[in-house]
Amino acid sequence: MSRALAKEIATGPESDRLEDAPHPRETLTFFGNAAAERALLEAYQQNRLAHAWILGGPEGLGKATLAWRFARFLLAHPDPKAAEVQEAASLLVPGDTHAARQIAGLATADIHLLRRSFNDKTKKFFTEIKIDEVREVIDKMHRASGTGGWRIVIVDSADDLNRSSANALLKLIEEPPERALFLLVAHQPGRILPTIRSRCRRLQLEPMQPDEIEAAVRALGPSFASAPEATLRAAAEAAEGGVREALRLLDEESLAFDRSLGAMLRRLPQVEWGAVHALADRLAGHENEQAFETFLSMLYRFLDARVKAEAGEGAGAGRLIGYAGAWEEIVEAVRETLVFNFDRRALVLGIFLRLEKAGRG
Repeated sequence: MSRALAKEIATGPESDRLEDAPHPRETLTFFGNAAAERALLEAYQQNRLAHAWILGGPEGLGKATLAWRFARFLLAHPDPKAAEVQEAASLLVPGDTHAARQIAGLATADIHLLRRSFNDKTKKFFTEIKIDEVREVIDKMHRASGTGGWRIVIVDSADDLNRSSANALLKLIEEPPERALFLLVAHQPGRILPTIRSRCRRLQLEPMQPDEIEAAVRALGPSFASAPEATLRAAAEAAEGGVREALRLLDEESLAFDRSLGAMLRRLPQVEWGAVHALADRLAGHENEQAFETFLSMLYRFLDARVKAEAGEGAGAGRLIGYAGAWEEIVEAVRETLVFNFDRRALVLGIFLRLEKAGRG
């Protein structure tokens, strides 16, 4: 573990951790997606474990929790032929075990985490995983294992790799050291470098059921478990299968924002420019990071749904090509805005202008 990572864990914010919630590496329970867990376990039991996996699906499905759960299991059970592995029904490792304590504190030299780091100068997270951080992991992975067991790299998330850092990681995946395992958490797997995707086995997590979301929220701790039952139920049902979304929707203001933004997207290609200008004003400042992230999340879900709908309707290539092209342009515009700190107001207005054009074919 690097000194910078140790400092973040001990004193600072972590980009892959929800505020007031335990980190996925500290989370022992896993709700929903039993099939995905079983796929990892069976691959290990049958000694057919691919050396690189993409754990895909929208945010809040438990992808990172599953990655850490599997890493904990491998640390506790390095021999796939062992009786406790062959008899296991899940990847659960009790919290009082040495492996669980090591994982919780990242106190092992054989497990490496790649994520956006914290910028002490700006007091914000970097927008991308830097190539220097990937190179540091590459150097450590080529050293001898401290225990002779698995050497594991968890990337949370692969969406945050830039082209340089992705290419550096690709070289390591192409020529991995012995007993190396790569677990790439990906909210949009299709955006991962194609050469990386081709070398990974993909495991797609499915949306959780409302009762699974409720149980997962309550398991996060007292500050979440105290939510009124009716409020939590409403949030779970509106969360589209994700815990992160349910947590956000526990706030009534966030729920109202979602409804308003959802109505604007559903009206496309009709655009109420007065409402769009008001939205752009709201998202322009950096004090509204949560609202901006929500806007992007809903926008990408809308585009994904529209592209699939146009492809399925078979009404001609015009709008399908238009939405697909708009998606590419919008993703690049968002990236440039975040990296170079461009005007977010102009970004929002440009997005709706591009969507209006795409919707009209």
